[in-house]
Amino acid sequence: MAKRSSLSIRIVEGKNLPAKDITGSSDPYCIVKVDNEPIIRTATVWKTLCPFWGEEYQVHLPPTFHAVAFYVMDEDALSRDDVIGKVCLTRDTLAAHPKGFSGWAHLTEVDPDEEVQGEIHLRLEVVPGPRARRLRCSVLEARDLAPKDRNGASDPFVRVRYNGRTQETSIVKKSCYPRWNEMFEFELEEGAMEALCVEAWDWDLVSRNDFLGKVVFNVQRLWATQQEEGWFRLQPDQSKSRRGEGSLGSLQLEVRLRDETVLPSGCYQPLVRLLCCEVKLGTQGPGQLIPLIEETTSTECRQDVATNLLKLFLGQGLAKDFLDLLFQLELGRTSEANTLFRSNSLASKSMESFLKVAGMRYLHGVLGPIIDRVFEEKKYVELDPSKVEVKDVGCSGLHRPQTEAEVLEQSAQTLRTHLGALLSALSRSVRACPAVVRATFRQLFRRVRERFPSAQHENVPFIAVTSFLCLRFFSPAIMAPKLFHLRERHADARTSRTLLLLAKAVQNVGNMDTPASRAKEAWMEPLQPTVRQGVAQLKDFITKLVDIEEKEELDLQRALSLQAPPVKEGPLFIHRTKGKGPLMSSFKKLHFSLTTEALSFAKTPSSKKSALIKLANIRAAEKVEEKSFGSSHVMQVIYEDDAGKPQTMYLQCKCVNELNQWLSALRKVCISNPGLLGSYHPGVFRGDKWSCCHQKDKSDLGCDKTRSRVTLQEWNDPLDHDLEAQLIYRHLLGVEAALREKHGELSAGTGAGSVCTGPGEAPEDPLAQLLQVLQDLQEAHSSSPAGSRPLGPNHPLALQT
Repeated sequence: MAKRSSLSIRIVEGKNLPAKDITGSSDPYCIVKVDNEPIIRTATVWKTLCPFWGEEYQVHLPPTFHAVAFYVMDEDALSRDDVIGKVCLTRDTLAAHPKGFSGWAHLTEVDPDEEVQGEIHLRLEVVPGPRARRLRCSVLEARDLAPKDRNGASDPFVRVRYNGRTQETSIVKKSCYPRWNEMFEFELEEGAMEALCVEAWDWDLVSRNDFLGKVVFNVQRLWATQQEEGWFRLQPDQSKSRRGEGSLGSLQLEVRLRDETVLPSGCYQPLVRLLCCEVKLGTQGPGQLIPLIEETTSTECRQDVATNLLKLFLGQGLAKDFLDLLFQLELGRTSEANTLFRSNSLASKSMESFLKVAGMRYLHGVLGPIIDRVFEEKKYVELDPSKVEVKDVGCSGLHRPQTEAEVLEQSAQTLRTHLGALLSALSRSVRACPAVVRATFRQLFRRVRERFPSAQHENVPFIAVTSFLCLRFFSPAIMAPKLFHLRERHADARTSRTLLLLAKAVQNVGNMDTPASRAKEAWMEPLQPTVRQGVAQLKDFITKLVDIEEKEELDLQRALSLQAPPVKEGPLFIHRTKGKGPLMSSFKKLHFSLTTEALSFAKTPSSKKSALIKLANIRAAEKVEEKSFGSSHVMQVIYEDDAGKPQTMYLQCKCVNELNQWLSALRKVCISNPGLLGSYHPGVFRGDKWSCCHQKDKSDLGCDKTRSRVTLQEWNDPLDHDLEAQLIYRHLLGVEAALREKHGELSAGTGAGSVCTGPGEAPEDPLAQLLQVLQDLQEAHSSSPAGSRPLGPNHPLALQT
């Protein structure tokens, strides 16, 4: 069993930000840090004081984290980016909001004395003295201190204060991972209320010393324990007054902390078997559990429940059957064809999740080149006469301003080209579509045609498919390509308008060019010839798409399972050493590919790949201190070569997001590797010592802890069956009262249906079984030692701040 924590983060927008540029505006973006570790950077929104981001992230991290902070920055091309302000949410704050923190938060000033990080290793003892007992404080080492100097490091020393006396350690130059091993003693007075204060400082020759953090101890508690040793997190100095709230603007956030104790797989098998049995029997069975789950699930959490169920059944090979059951249930309660799958039902939400989990690679293959072309062309496109701005278009080849009619005609031609290219790519993509997606659409098409067989409903099965494929998958990806990982940055205003108009055109094609869709925006009329042609292309595509037999589906799945699709790929810069010293090294650009077997590279994406590191040999993937190479966004992959000798490869990424995505991908595929390291050196071994902690033994134990559990959730993550089962259990436990009430109603009525759960087992009410399973899991959690573990790494003493 294991304790797992995750943060769901949505950075919505900002308002009333202060102007940082001479133009009276700013170019804001957000940096998200967990315990001072940058993990996310949003896109920059140019020239605005009220930016909208709308970016969502899911971060998995150890349950020992303390706080998540959101820094709003102003991007500058020529100088260092300005800090506008920050919002900090502690773990305790998030834990106090089980449904998540949601709303506006005032930005506060960023005070250097509050920007502390890292931990200090101390040993505290009460020892006998010649006249009275003495307090002995051994300052051993520190790790991950804040870099305060331009060289990317600090010159730390420690100041220990007690009862009016102050003692200091020696100064360790150019290190954020210093080792002192120095001891100080103070005379203790029994009953004295004085606290022991241990402060870390960065020494500066010319300017004032910089504060690095402190730890304050209640000495009275130490009398009882006599001796304590451990790593203690450095705390900020919060004695200063802050600028008035609201003067730096506000940030709208949605942040939810989820802590889960995941039990061994066997504990969830009764729940999984019960749900799978329900899905296998479909509408032929009692049909209680899935409809009841939908009925008792509120609108606000229906998407989460749909995703968890979908992933659970996908792992059991029953995603198609689960969705087919939902299709039948929704068709059974739908009387009007034009309302089919238009609500946010469990069927609609589950199908959305299914396409994102199983169809994202397909989406990228079809849509990626078209989106790239729109971004590269940056053409001004507008079809609505009331919004045409001729001044934005410039001059034509005849050096005269273009007329409104010319603008509209050129815009229509541009959109016809993009729409035609998209429809052609879609038509050619039948074989590229994953077999399980094709088979699911086949079931949807058949069920709808059986429900609405008349000639007047001829297009309804096609519209049912396009309502998901076009309206809920392709169109949202066109409008917000960054959110579907098609682009690294949001589009500017001009490109956004082009994408919006293209998405509208795709929606019209997906609606089979109905009169209702044409009547909404008459100014889309210039695209009608392409839309009508697109309808014919789309119907032909869907006909071929759903024409897949069971044998072909199995053959396609088998062929796919034999391949090792890349977990992540892209350009990286690999460190090459040309001689001795930091100036005799460089980074060479290569194309890297990470699969479930190896990390390999090639000169170009199409070149033959050379296996670089076997996945089973990787021991850690971590960040590198900026000062090590004078470059940011460098990571190291620590591995063993074929001879069993430890090696380190250094790779540079182009931004913090790419760095964290690569680290996350490497950590996920290596999570089961034997011999994963618990510590590492964030610096490099240059000359005769490590640049981080100055140790002279190259094989010396690492001076910082590894962060193998910090990962970002991606669409291509491997399925975690136990976690999905735990999340479903957690939801069902929350609606247990409603389920019991429903069971009482059914028992008092005609009686609940029955189903056999295994050979030799007596038929039993599935809802009663479910309630029993929930009770058993609740008891398993109550007796779980993981449920009672302390959250902090060590809390031997009461800390005072």
